[in-house]
Amino acid sequence: MERKNAITMKGNPLTLLGESIKVGQEAKNFKALDQGLKEVSLDSFKGKIKLIASVPSLDTPVCDTEIKRFNDEAAKLSKDLVIIFISMDLPFAQKRFCQMNSINKVKTLSDHRDADFGMKYGVLIKELRLLARALFIIDRSDIIRYVQLVPELSSPPDYDATIVELKKITA
Repeated sequence: MERKNAITMKGNPLTLLGESIKVGQEAKNFKALDQGLKEVSLDSFKGKIKLIASVPSLDTPVCDTEIKRFNDEAAKLSKDLVIIFISMDLPFAQKRFCQMNSINKVKTLSDHRDADFGMKYGVLIKELRLLARALFIIDRSDIIRYVQLVPELSSPPDYDATIVELKKITA
């Protein structure tokens, strides 16, 4: 499924592939690679609250700020919360980035091989084969509780709204 003009990059329209995710639906299982090239799925985090942030690339200023902010802030909320950043970056680049920036409370996953997450969560950008900037909060029962698709790829997400939602779910 194609969603034309779903987001923009510097004002230019982009097409997203896959169906858009809605609050209340069951989270779709997906496969991606961790920093050690091991396949990981949503099922790997059963029973946890999950904040999944899809981003174009960790090596961009907005993504850099986003992962650092969630590493510092959201990680303090609950030990039942796992924060996952997923991008098309290669696992080696994600590992290097996390080591260089002391990112140790956030897990990074790479969708570069199959774009499985991107297609199942409707955030694969057709023109760039990158992931759109989006946030998904998934509860312990794997139900989608919050979705934020950032309309402009180069803009940051609404951190405050996301933290408020996380606090409601982790309370």
